[in-house]
Amino acid sequence: MELCDDKIAGGATTTRIAIIGSGFGGLGAAIRLKQEGIDDFVVFERAADVGGVWRDNTYPGCACDVESHLYSFSFAPNPEWSHSFSRQPEIRDYLRRCAEDYRIMPHLRFAHEVREAVWETDARRWRIETSRGTFTAAVLIVAAGSLSDAAIPKLKGLEKFRGRAFHTSRWEHGFDLAGRRIAVVGTGASAIQLVPAIQPVVDRLYVFQRTAPWIVPRRDRPLDARERRMFRRYPLSQSVRRAGIYWLREILGFAFRHAWAMRYLQIIARRHLERSVTDSVLRRKLTPDYTIGCKRILISNDYLPALAQANVELVTAGIDEVREHAIISDDGVERRVDAIIFGTGFHVTDPPFAAHVRGRDGR
Repeated sequence: MELCDDKIAGGATTTRIAIIGSGFGGLGAAIRLKQEGIDDFVVFERAADVGGVWRDNTYPGCACDVESHLYSFSFAPNPEWSHSFSRQPEIRDYLRRCAEDYRIMPHLRFAHEVREAVWETDARRWRIETSRGTFTAAVLIVAAGSLSDAAIPKLKGLEKFRGRAFHTSRWEHGFDLAGRRIAVVGTGASAIQLVPAIQPVVDRLYVFQRTAPWIVPRRDRPLDARERRMFRRYPLSQSVRRAGIYWLREILGFAFRHAWAMRYLQIIARRHLERSVTDSVLRRKLTPDYTIGCKRILISNDYLPALAQANVELVTAGIDEVREHAIISDDGVERRVDAIIFGTGFHVTDPPFAAHVRGRDGR
């Protein structure tokens, strides 16, 4: 393996460009630097492998909700995707392969958590404090990502809970869900993948919903050997497929800015709900009270049917308190649970990492 030689000056390791994060953003920046003939850079990664959210999120059912041919680097098409919507292990492996194929591995500094990055005006450089030492760089590229830090609600009594409690992005694989009473808090993009994956194995599943999401069908299917062979032999065919997906999503972007254009999509979502849930009371709980597009639109074929199963209860009352072995909703009902799984998303608009970066004048 070729080595990226670090240079030591004034007690700090110097580099021209420092990149924080080795997910899609960090690797994309690193690869582009390589393509421009720039080799004097390092990529800081707090974990032990590349991949970002696709390394960290390993919960049952984890997959992408953007089609594979688009959810990949334009310069590194993958003709071997197994489904139109890729599963987490495939995306993680794709990113690792890109890091290897484009010779980014020697530039990676694993287990280097960036604790502070400060711009030094007089020296015209960034001083970067990591868990493994100090670095300086002329250019800093922050690719820490907006889905890096889990958002867990501050629930009264949570610290007293005797069962297991964890976020979907920190899945505890040693915990066996079979025959357990599980509470899933949240009904966002992660939860709607998780719920149908664990529903068949748990004894009882309580899904706590604050706001009903609009859900449309997931047009997912396996990509057979014939299609993959065509993409290998004729790369242009995959580029055409990618372009088609791109422009369809651009049209959707137009619809987001014009409410009248969303009516058709809302009809599709409503019909999807009606076909999936026959119980009128449950269907009423799952019907959003806002125009589609005001919150993230979710895609799933199996989430709504999973909620209709006999061992699942959709709870629309808020959580008042957590006790040693139960959750008390604000309507006074106590539900005993063995584990609480938070599908409550991430700090997107208030990323904690932002507090560790200081630019000119200490801002």
